[in-house]
Amino acid sequence: MTTTRRSLLVASAALSLAPALGRPAVAQGAKVLRFVPQADLSALDPVWTTGYVVRNHGYMVYDTLYSMDSKFQLKPQMAEGHEVTDEGLTWTIRLREGLKFHDGEPVRAQDCVASIRRWAARDGFGATLMAQTNELSAIDDRTLRFRLKAPFPLLADALGKLSSPVPFIMPERLASTSPQEQIREAIGSGPFRFLKDEWVAGSQAVYAKFDGYVPRSEAADGAAGGKHVHVDRVEWKVIPDTSTAVSALATGQVDWLENASADLLPILRRSNDIVVTTRDPLGIYVLLRFNALYPPFDDVRVRQAVLYALNQPDYLQAMVGDPALFSECKAFFPCGTPLSTGAGGEAMEANLAKARDMLKASSYDGRPVVIISPTDMPFLAPLGEVTADLLRRLGMNVGLVSTDWGTVLARRASQKPPAEGGWNIFHTTAVAAEFMSPASHLALRGNGRAGWAGWFTDAKLEELRTRWFAAEGEAAQKAIAAEMEREAFQSVPYVPVGTIQSPTAYRRNVQGVLPGTAPVFWNLRKD
Repeated sequence: MTTTRRSLLVASAALSLAPALGRPAVAQGAKVLRFVPQADLSALDPVWTTGYVVRNHGYMVYDTLYSMDSKFQLKPQMAEGHEVTDEGLTWTIRLREGLKFHDGEPVRAQDCVASIRRWAARDGFGATLMAQTNELSAIDDRTLRFRLKAPFPLLADALGKLSSPVPFIMPERLASTSPQEQIREAIGSGPFRFLKDEWVAGSQAVYAKFDGYVPRSEAADGAAGGKHVHVDRVEWKVIPDTSTAVSALATGQVDWLENASADLLPILRRSNDIVVTTRDPLGIYVLLRFNALYPPFDDVRVRQAVLYALNQPDYLQAMVGDPALFSECKAFFPCGTPLSTGAGGEAMEANLAKARDMLKASSYDGRPVVIISPTDMPFLAPLGEVTADLLRRLGMNVGLVSTDWGTVLARRASQKPPAEGGWNIFHTTAVAAEFMSPASHLALRGNGRAGWAGWFTDAKLEELRTRWFAAEGEAAQKAIAAEMEREAFQSVPYVPVGTIQSPTAYRRNVQGVLPGTAPVFWNLRKD
C-alpha cells in the first residue's frame, strides 16, 4: 500500500491527539461540538482587548442591544425597540422581556448603562457617541434613555457594531470595572454559559447551552435574529500545529476548524466527510501603512508614488498562493461593504514608470526606509519582502527588519524617528467589517498623534467623518463616504493591498454554519 502524506497525518493524529483531546464525562446522549479556534483563549474580557478570539468568545457568552444581519441591516436584539423624540435629542430604548444573566439575575437597564459606558471608553465609535451625550440613564428596569447634545442618527448602529470591541452587555457589577482593568469572569446573557472550571489556558475552553436564554422569533441572519442552540456543549480545542488540526478533523476527533491552512486544503477536499468553504464573504482586508510623522512618508508625494507603484496580486499571491482565495480591492472602504466605491482608478494601476517620476519630483533624499515585518505570522511574513523589492525597484534605499510579531507591535507603537528605533512601513490585516464605516475605520482617521500607529494627519478627512456621523439617511452617508475615499486617494493614509479569504472546514454532519465576521454556534446542528 502506498503511504501518502494524508495517511501519515491521520495516523500520527490518532496517536498524538488521544491524550490531548481526552473527553470529560458528559451527560449520556449529550450533543458535543468540538471546535479548533484560530488561537488560544488567553483572556475573557472582550472590551479590554480587541483580539478576535476573545471577541468570538464574547459572541458565545454575551448579547447586544442591536445587531447587524448578513446585509448589514441593523436589527433589535436584546432591545424590544426604541423611540426617538425631542427632534432627535432623546432616544428611549426598551428591553425585551425575560432576559436574564447566567447567574440567574434579570438583565436590567442599569446593566446596559454600565456596559455601554465601559465599552465607549475603549471604542472610537462609542467615544464619539458619548461625546454627543448629555445623559445616559436607566428610567426603570427595562428602559434606558439617551439625552443628546445634538441629533446622532447612528446611535443604534453604535450599539450594534460588529467589529472589536463589540458593545456586549454585562452585569452592572462587572461592567463597573475600570475599562483599563481586565474582567476575569464571563457572566453574560447570551446563548452559552462559559464553564470556567473546565478552562485550561493553552488547551481548551468549554461552553454549555444556557437553558435560560430566550431567542428572538426571527430566523438567524448574520449576528442578528433568533439564536437557537441545538447542541448541549461546545468545546474549543487548542491545536497550534495546522497539520495536527487537519488530522484531527479527518479522524473525527474535532468537528470544525476555524482556519484551515491553505497548503493543506487539497487533503481536506479529498474527503467526502468534510466541507471546505469560506465563512466570511467579505474576507480579510490587507493594507500597507506609512509612518507619516517622519521622512520620507511625511511627504504626500512619496506616499502617492508607492500607491501608484503597488501591484496587489504580487502581495496576495505571496500571502495565500491560490487565486481563488484572494481578490483585488482598490478601495479604502473594503469591497462588498455598503460604503465602498472601489474608485482606485488610475491611482492603482501598478504603473512603476509613473511612480518613479513621482518619486523624483518628491523630497525623497535617498535615506533608508525601515520596514518592520513579522516572521511568525504566516499571512504577513511575505509582505515585508514584497514591499522591500517594490521600493528598491522604485529607487528607494530599503532596510527590512524581520522579527517576531510581539517585537513588531512594540516597535510599531514607538513614535521615535526610524533611525532611533522607530519605523517607516508595516503591513497588517483586519476583517473587512472592521473598516466598513468611518465609525470604526482607525486607518482612515486623520487625527495625527492621537490616532492609530502611523499618526497620519488630514483635517479634511476628520471634517468629513464628523459630517458623516450627523448625516441623515443612507444616501447622505454614502455621498460623504465617497468624498472620504476620494480624499484618501489624494492624501494616502495607507495603501489598500486587497482582500484574502481564510478557509474554514467542518465535518459534513455539522449543519447550519452561518456566514459572518465571527464564527457563531447558534443555529448549528450536529447529526
